[in-house]
Amino acid sequence: MNAVALVYGLLDGGPEGARKKLEEFWRAVSQGGTRGVFGENLVANLATNWFTNNPAYQYMEALTSSVAVSPYDFNPLNINPLRDILRDQIDFKAIREQTAIDLFISATAVLTNEAKVFRTGELTTEHVMASACLPDVFQAVEIDGVPYWDGGYLANPPIWPLVECRARDVLLCLLNPLVARKTPMSTAEIMDRVNEISFNASVAAELRAVAVVQDLIKRGHLKAGPGYMDLRFHMISADGRLSDLKLPSKFNTDWTFLQDLKTRGRAAAEEWIKDHMEQVGERSSVDLGKAFL
Repeated sequence: MNAVALVYGLLDGGPEGARKKLEEFWRAVSQGGTRGVFGENLVANLATNWFTNNPAYQYMEALTSSVAVSPYDFNPLNINPLRDILRDQIDFKAIREQTAIDLFISATAVLTNEAKVFRTGELTTEHVMASACLPDVFQAVEIDGVPYWDGGYLANPPIWPLVECRARDVLLCLLNPLVARKTPMSTAEIMDRVNEISFNASVAAELRAVAVVQDLIKRGHLKAGPGYMDLRFHMISADGRLSDLKLPSKFNTDWTFLQDLKTRGRAAAEEWIKDHMEQVGERSSVDLGKAFL
């Protein structure tokens, strides 16, 4: 969703247009989201923290953690305000017709266990909805009769299409911490870490394969060519920046919280630019072998 908002904004007004469209999109998400009983303010945050850290709440959470309600049961009409927000905010026809930027949006084919990558010329609202379809929250998104779930299960994000378009520098922005500070013990902590590991698994596996290929090229055992590119990798990690956020935060659409995420992201990007920008076009700024092997 960030990708389509970014590209549409660039088409409409360059870098400033992209910033404006991203803000408009997330403002619409915030306004379309639910609000807690305490409202959106400091009191709300304190009340929420107290409630979720209360031993009685944690005990009930442990008792009910194995109970799941299907989205087909609690939302039989498949109502999803996000679909309307995308349709209102993004001109997909303009994105499909532009040729300046290649977009690769991934989804997971539910029935065949395949990673499906949708490309610029075919993108619609449904493709983007499929890419963010968590199966315990949303009904599967059907495209041409095929049901899809979130692409993060098998490609988070997909790296191989970037080789096809002959990119040389790849910047990864990770949204889940790779490293945990301590062993998870409570039900909530365990579920948080399981979620992080699950959504890091696909990118870790793909980058391990890339690291092996690059090592073989470096040692002269494999010749670089159309199928085996010697790519330069860079990474903005979530470690230490998002590690304090728990699983429920992924459902938080309060504007103050979204602004906090933006502030954290800008700080991370500015630090990366300061420390590594001169390496772009020259060499990798992250050792894939060390990070993922």
